[in-house]
Amino acid sequence: MKIHIKKDFGNSGEDIAVQYLKSHGHIILKRNFYCKQGEIDIITKDKNEIVFIEVKSRSNTEYGLPSESVTKQKIQHLYKTARYFLYKNKMLNEFVRFDVVEILIKSGKFNINHIKQII
Repeated sequence: MKIHIKKDFGNSGEDIAVQYLKSHGHIILKRNFYCKQGEIDIITKDKNEIVFIEVKSRSNTEYGLPSESVTKQKIQHLYKTARYFLYKNKMLNEFVRFDVVEILIKSGKFNINHIKQII
């Protein structure tokens, strides 16, 4: 049996992010939306905005903060993927926002930083 520690760790981070977002009034529309343009971890509705969220989890800051791994190229993929999601779901006239939720997980405890409007 193969264990995917990195994937399981990332899934744990996404689960934590979903609970955090729900507790802050977000309605979860979709998790792990995939298309040929890319992937979006979480898509929510926050008041009058559709929010596309990249979740980054780490166990330490040895290589920097989790959000620092969201590169310009990753942002371009998020944007193209979001455009396709909006088109596919007939939501082209909606207000949109792009956020990052960074999570530091250590010894079963976690710290969340929600960075709004990265674009």
